[in-house]
Amino acid sequence: MLTAGAQMNEATRESPPLGPLLQAFFTEHLPAHKRASLQTVAAYRDTFRLLLRFLNQTIKRAPSLLRVDDLDAPNIIAFLNHLELERGNSVRSRNARLAAIRSFFRLVALQAPESVPLVTRVLALPLKRTDKRLIGYLTRPEIEAVLAAPNQRQWSGQRDHALLLAMYNTGARISEIIGLRRGQVRFGDTNFLELHGKGRKERSVPLWSKTARTLKQWLQTIPNSPDGIVFPNARGGPLSRDGAAYILTEAVNLAKTTCTTLAAKRVSPHVLRHTTAMHLLQSGVDIAVIALWLGHESIESTHGYIEADLKTKEQALEKVAPVGRSFRRFQPDDKLLAFLESL
Repeated sequence: MLTAGAQMNEATRESPPLGPLLQAFFTEHLPAHKRASLQTVAAYRDTFRLLLRFLNQTIKRAPSLLRVDDLDAPNIIAFLNHLELERGNSVRSRNARLAAIRSFFRLVALQAPESVPLVTRVLALPLKRTDKRLIGYLTRPEIEAVLAAPNQRQWSGQRDHALLLAMYNTGARISEIIGLRRGQVRFGDTNFLELHGKGRKERSVPLWSKTARTLKQWLQTIPNSPDGIVFPNARGGPLSRDGAAYILTEAVNLAKTTCTTLAAKRVSPHVLRHTTAMHLLQSGVDIAVIALWLGHESIESTHGYIEADLKTKEQALEKVAPVGRSFRRFQPDDKLLAFLESL
């Protein structure tokens, strides 16, 4: 139990400055200790840029003068409400910002033990529950129309077709496909791509013979360097995420003229990834294999495809007797089975 003097010192002890802790978080903790991806670092950076600007406006304190206790739970809650109500962010975005803040405060607990009570309050802030939507995906006629859309008589059309086909074949994340290097494309007895995925995990994904042929033809049109980008932009550099998304959007817009069902769908690179998973599932591939194919850390992430697969549900329905018709009870046709049935 603290004495009166100790309690007074505890109450008057100044909170540590925020700047050095935040600098250590981004320059040492995330890249060295957590080995976070560039995308994760960028997302966390954006979170704190928004948070510091919000605090500058609300508590009238410059970011360089902020201390850890300025980020107490009430201010964090006010910031999260600001994201939803004023910036129009979704609940998922709100939760992602809170996850970034939580990650920082775990470091604060280690480097500034005197702030543990504050850290406990922030870490206790709950994530908001979100509506669980069914996963969107394209049917086989729809994806075929999208793949056929680029004009392959042009250099850009050849690239776009090869890019979209590789995305559909592999189910790669957009960051994995735009960062793909020539040395990651392997041809031989087995053709496959070596993908560098989320959380620095690597995986090999086999290629269909059609995809392999398309990639071989495409690679002949670009410089032969192991470190060369497989899908470069017009200037020879890597495509941006927005650039790859634009290529897909243009292909979808062209495909709508021959496949009218695409008009009712919002197609993003992630929907293409969902499409790969759904078509693997509908072809009878085990869900554990699909998780490995997509680079999911847990099979739980892959379970949503089962929930969204209407075809599988219809097949299950066919095995159930319609209303008004009784189930057939199993009748053993073997004496041993009859004996076991009688027990």
